[in-house]
Amino acid sequence: MLEIADGLRAWCERGEPFAVATVAAVHGSAPRRPGAAMAVDAEGAVLGSVSGGCVESEVYELCREVLDGGRPGLHRFGYDDDSALGAGLTCGGSVEVFVQRIDPAGPAAGFALAQAAARRPAALVRIVSGPDRLLGRALALRPGQATATVTVTADIRTAVGTPGGTAVGTLGDRGADLAAEQQARRLLRAGRTATVRLPTADGPATALVEVCAPAPRLLIFGSTDFAVALAPLGAHLGYRVTVCDARPVFTTADRFPGAHEVVVGWPDRYLRDTATDARTAVCVLTHDLRFDVPLLRDALRMPLGYVGAMGSWRTHHERMAALRAEGLTEEELGRLRSPIGLDLNACSPEETALSIAAEIVAHRNGATGAPLRGSALALHRAPALS
Repeated sequence: MLEIADGLRAWCERGEPFAVATVAAVHGSAPRRPGAAMAVDAEGAVLGSVSGGCVESEVYELCREVLDGGRPGLHRFGYDDDSALGAGLTCGGSVEVFVQRIDPAGPAAGFALAQAAARRPAALVRIVSGPDRLLGRALALRPGQATATVTVTADIRTAVGTPGGTAVGTLGDRGADLAAEQQARRLLRAGRTATVRLPTADGPATALVEVCAPAPRLLIFGSTDFAVALAPLGAHLGYRVTVCDARPVFTTADRFPGAHEVVVGWPDRYLRDTATDARTAVCVLTHDLRFDVPLLRDALRMPLGYVGAMGSWRTHHERMAALRAEGLTEEELGRLRSPIGLDLNACSPEETALSIAAEIVAHRNGATGAPLRGSALALHRAPALS
C-alpha cells in the first residue's frame, strides 16, 4: 500500500479506519506486480488499483466486508476461478490479494506511510498467511543509525542503532520480527517488494514486504547526442539521471533538459566520489579510450547493477585490450555490456537510446531481451533478487 501513500496519509489524518487490498503474489501473466494496492474508506471512496480493472469489483466488496468487521485474508484470483473470470481476469495468470482493515492509530502502517509519502526509504512487513492470531500484524522498518533498543509497549518497539535502523510495530513473534528485519533490509537494498517466509512459534508464516526505495541512478558519461536521447528515456523508466563529461562547452543543463543533474568533471573521479549501489546503471557513451579505460576500470570493480560502453567492434576490442593491461580479470570484464544495447539495427540517437534502455531493463529484470513471439515464458515475471 506504500505506492498510494500520498492519498492514504490524507485518510490517516481523518482518523477513520479504511480497508486496503494489496497484491501479495503474482503467478504467470498478470497486469500488476506485488505491492499494487487499492484502498476503500468508510464512505466507499476508492484509491488505487490491484489489477488495472480486471478484479476491482470483487476486491471492492472484500474491502467493504473487512470494514464491516470481517477478518483479514488472502484471496486468489485466476483465469480458472469463476469470480475472477466473471470480473474479467483473462490474462491467464493469477494474483493473490491480501485484504485487511487499517486503523490509522496503528503504529507500523502509519509510520511506513509517513516515510513513503515523504519519499524516504522504508519497508512495511505484514503477515498475509500463517497462524490466525498473526494475520495482518505489521512491522515497519526505516534504514539508518541510532543508539539503543527501546520497548515502548508490548506491541510497539523501536530498534535504534542496529544495522536495520528504526523498527516500529511487531509481528507478534520475536523470531518473526528478527527474520523480517533481515529480509526487509535485503529487499530495501534491492529496491524490491516481495513475499518472504518467516518462522514463528506457531509455525511458518508468509509475509509481504513492501518497499519504498529511492529511485535508482542512471549515470551517463559522455555529452553526446546519444546521451541527449537516453537521459529523458531513463527518467521515464524511473531512474534519477546524471550526465557527466569533462568538457564544459558540451555539458550544460540546457543541452540535457531530460537529466536530473548535469556535472562537469572527469568521469572516473566523479564515479569514485558519487553515491552508487547495486541498482545503479552506468552507460559510457564517449567511445574515447582516454575517458573509457579509467572509468571502466573502476566501474567494473564496483557492485553496480549495469555497466555498458558504446563503440564499434574495433573500439570494443581495443578497449578490452587496454582494460586487460590495467589488470582487470576475465570475470570483471565479463560484466561489461559492450557494444552497448540490444540489436535493433539502430540508426539514430533515439533508436540507439531505445536499444540501450531495453538492455538495461532486460538485465535488471533478468529477462532475455528476445522476441516474445514463440516464447513459452510468462509475460509478467517477478525479477530475480541478487
